[in-house]
Amino acid sequence: MKDLFDNCSFGEFELNSRIVRTGLWESQRESSGNLTPEIYNRYENIAASGVGLIITELFSLYPRDAFSKYSNTVNYTRFVREARDLTDLVHVYDVPIFAQLGFVQFNKRAEHNVKIEDVTIEDIRKIQTDFIIAAQKFDYAGFDGIQIALGNYYFLTRFISPYFNKREDKYGGSTFNRLRIVLEIIKVIKANTKLHINCRLNAFDIQKGGMTIEETVEIAKLLEKHGVDSLQITRPRSPQYFSRENYSKSILANACNRIIDEVDIPVIMGGGITNQKQINNVLNKTKVDFISMQRPFVCDSSFLVDWQIEGNGEVKCKACNNCYWKKTSTCFIFPEAEWNVDYSSE
Repeated sequence: MKDLFDNCSFGEFELNSRIVRTGLWESQRESSGNLTPEIYNRYENIAASGVGLIITELFSLYPRDAFSKYSNTVNYTRFVREARDLTDLVHVYDVPIFAQLGFVQFNKRAEHNVKIEDVTIEDIRKIQTDFIIAAQKFDYAGFDGIQIALGNYYFLTRFISPYFNKREDKYGGSTFNRLRIVLEIIKVIKANTKLHINCRLNAFDIQKGGMTIEETVEIAKLLEKHGVDSLQITRPRSPQYFSRENYSKSILANACNRIIDEVDIPVIMGGGITNQKQINNVLNKTKVDFISMQRPFVCDSSFLVDWQIEGNGEVKCKACNNCYWKKTSTCFIFPEAEWNVDYSSE
């Protein structure tokens, strides 16, 4: 039987467990973008807790993006040096770390939130170049991989969705054409870095006329064919909008099963699960091997330590979703200081 604390393989990595920590907002950074002691402490707590893989909070690609003030950035002079300190710290605990990269709005000059069909070929080349430059910085900084945000409602998510993309050139129309912008980015990153490439992908769109699970399966196969090393399958909206009952038979688990049947790369199932029993139930009643969690790590960055001791753990997170709506990396019910673990004496 599978257990969430199994040592297991994930592509070229050996993981300490099947749990993937996925980040979202970064509220503890300095206004200049620099990493703070609170950030380093939080990542050390997560890495030391027994997590298998860490995916960072979002690094927003553009400073004028809607999410840039809630996210960290690669666009300051000390980024590579400070990020290298962060990745070195995480690697002390034999945990790989991926940098999550994306943006929501494409703005140019006086134009804000340019529509997909109004993005020119020159704009596409700029976006691709900016992704590639950021990926090279991640590589220099010691990250093991990059997560390209193709899920939820980031810009590239909308670019690959038939609901939003009404282009009539080679970057619109068919599934392959809508995905072309991403495949071209992947090709150059693979040729110029050592990074593992993970793509975070919606299982389906909630809009009529959007991506269905059948098209998501097709996209997953195309991503694998063109060099993607792993996938994370998520929902387009927060887990609080979906029932938490019987995760092994949930829509998301069924979608992951279908994708896993069609690809030979690791597939991570998105979060919303609240306890150890549920996770092991999913691991043993579906084809899913890896589970991601986000809000429980905001509530208590070291909760997996207790889970390993107790054997029947329950997350402390109350799913109030304030960390999501208020776009913060800290919990409003349980301040991080209550759970901060000091490993210096161990």
